[in-house]
Amino acid sequence: MIKIQHLRKEYGGTTPLKDVSVEIHDGDVISVIGPSGTGKSTLLRCINHLEVPTSGQIWLDDLEITDPKCDICKVRQRMGMVFQSFNLFGHKTVIENIMLAPMDLLGRPKQEAYDTGMQLLRTVGLAEKALNYPDQLSGGQKQRIAIARTLAMNPDVILLDEPTSALDPTMVGEVQAVIRDLAHTGKTLMIVTHEMNFAKAICNRVFFMDEGGIYEDGSPEQIFEHPQRENTRRFVRRLKVLELNIGSRDYDFPGTTTEIARYCTRNQIDPRLANRIQLTFEEAAQLLLSSLDHPLIQAVCEYSQETGSAEWTICYNGPQRDVTADGSELVLSVLRGMTDHIAYARLDDSSLPNQLKLTLRSA
Repeated sequence: MIKIQHLRKEYGGTTPLKDVSVEIHDGDVISVIGPSGTGKSTLLRCINHLEVPTSGQIWLDDLEITDPKCDICKVRQRMGMVFQSFNLFGHKTVIENIMLAPMDLLGRPKQEAYDTGMQLLRTVGLAEKALNYPDQLSGGQKQRIAIARTLAMNPDVILLDEPTSALDPTMVGEVQAVIRDLAHTGKTLMIVTHEMNFAKAICNRVFFMDEGGIYEDGSPEQIFEHPQRENTRRFVRRLKVLELNIGSRDYDFPGTTTEIARYCTRNQIDPRLANRIQLTFEEAAQLLLSSLDHPLIQAVCEYSQETGSAEWTICYNGPQRDVTADGSELVLSVLRGMTDHIAYARLDDSSLPNQLKLTLRSA
């Protein structure tokens, strides 16, 4: 078991890991997902002590890895790591790359290391490449060799840091197939990946990382189908978000028009849908401004890259006021012409308790 308590890692002016506490059980297969720059790779590198944590503790079973007296070389014999770059020795053959660590670090006899290496090459489907050099292999083959080299040490824990990110798309599948087989061996795996379908298929647990730590920890079904927290939902559904706030009747509508246009251009939204995003905001804002004495309005647009759909969620202050029932019929008619669904809800526990949802017609 790996136990992490209050792990923090700082780099100069940035802190990718602020306070991480979690337990990883024997046999867990964990996919680590999240936006770029949220500390996914840093977490793995701290667990393997390739990065020294700024503070906090990490245990592997009863051994504290973060203790200055800990023999980290001994720890790494139990904890293998596969990197984005393959880190193979270019002057050694494939089989020599695999034999090296067991002979040097574990004292294995040459014949035993060779036999084990060949068996691992058969496991990853590359026995015929044993006498080749790394520069004679494709990227996918190199990564499979890197995995075999890690397995040669028979580690209890394997950390894989975006193992397919440096590969041509045609080679990703062959590496994923090897990792799928590895996930059924009973070893503990942590895999940083941007391949959501792959993550969902192989793991029993998912860490979604954001805001300096493990933002949400759950089963694949929870994280991908029923996320509990807002940032997780937006990430797994590939939602691009624009938030606008109106605090007075003198709101800068021309500036907002430019902001919405930039949002649509940046996310390559179909021009017809982009036009609906712009117009529905303008019409809904005018509808509310004409109804509220002291307007406080928050408008959030979510565009799904996965489905090509968009939705406005507009929350506003004041007593219960369903503008879909008593607002300007002309404005509502325009909104209905650009949406598939309009719904009002009252959220009594919110500072902006009136909510209007506009599901826009797709392009």
